[in-house]
Amino acid sequence: MHTVMKNTILKLPHLFLKPLFLSLALSLAVLLFLAVQTPHKRTSSELPAGVQIRPGYSSYDSYIQRQLNKTLNPKLRKIWITRDWDRKVLVFSQFFRNLKERNLLSTESKALCIGARVGQEVEALRRVGVSDSVGIDLVPYPPLVLKGDFHSQPFDDESFDFEFSNVFDHALYPLKFVREIERTLREGGVCVLHVALSRRADKYSANDLYSVEPLLQLFRVSELVDVRKVDGFGLDTEVVFRKKKKKNN
Repeated sequence: MHTVMKNTILKLPHLFLKPLFLSLALSLAVLLFLAVQTPHKRTSSELPAGVQIRPGYSSYDSYIQRQLNKTLNPKLRKIWITRDWDRKVLVFSQFFRNLKERNLLSTESKALCIGARVGQEVEALRRVGVSDSVGIDLVPYPPLVLKGDFHSQPFDDESFDFEFSNVFDHALYPLKFVREIERTLREGGVCVLHVALSRRADKYSANDLYSVEPLLQLFRVSELVDVRKVDGFGLDTEVVFRKKKKKNN
């Protein structure tokens, strides 16, 4: 009887250890899941002073959903393709003609518009003679706009001669936004951003930019070409970068 009780006591730790290990394994799995779901923190080394990410995004999915709330809004989409269409195409055309006059854009350029919604800027590029132009947005609007996330452009390296965007303020990860531009832009290619510096951007913006200086740090393989004031649908500053050519060894 004593031997049986002794063996039973010896087995008890094993009975407790098995559920303990299962509990630990489950806890680790949950922690790993939460780590994947939590947005990557923007450290000071990645995000320069002068640009701030707005709070309130618990995950990348929640950020995407908020952007889609605007893009898929039926009232807004109707406005964009009706009463807003001609006005915006006209203004964008003026911007692009000016860039052509400054030799920053040509009819031979292969052009990309980032965050193009329903494609007014793409249509404007085509009207000024840049026929090889396309846009990307979370929601496609064929044939002008393809589906694509500007944090991870669906294009090969060095695909474009010219890239334009007026949605920098919508980037949750500004460094990724810029890196994708520099990845898909050819050497010597031009990037034009329209940004808001003197006023707070719209309620769907994911970041606030307070000067041009942060852009100079984010664009790591490009040089600043020009900065000028514009009146672009609530955006007040045009910033132009040119991707540097690699030096021959």
